[in-house]
Amino acid sequence: MKLLLKWLLSAAALLCVAYLYSGVVVSSFGAALVAAFVIGLFNMVLRPVLVLLTLPVTLVTLGLFLFVINALMFWSAAGILEGFYVRDFYAALLGSLIYSLLGLLIDSAFDRK
Repeated sequence: MKLLLKWLLSAAALLCVAYLYSGVVVSSFGAALVAAFVIGLFNMVLRPVLVLLTLPVTLVTLGLFLFVINALMFWSAAGILEGFYVRDFYAALLGSLIYSLLGLLIDSAFDRK
């Protein structure tokens, strides 16, 4: 039940990102649900591999390259889905930052309960 609620809140966060920033477009709540699932899947499967492969660059940039990895995953999720559009890399960077901040709020709300 907790996983389902977190997924629904992540989709709502994605809709909030689209509302706050014009570089990200989500056509419907259904599209947001699918996009939240795909982004979560990318974070679970691809992110650890990318972090490991780019570890030297991440160390040299003092961890700032992790923002690039998040933006690339956000942008690639938009590239394979219908109803979820990100204008360019910079829009993906800002959109992923907003989405991550909203995700932190969701996680902290679950940690309190």
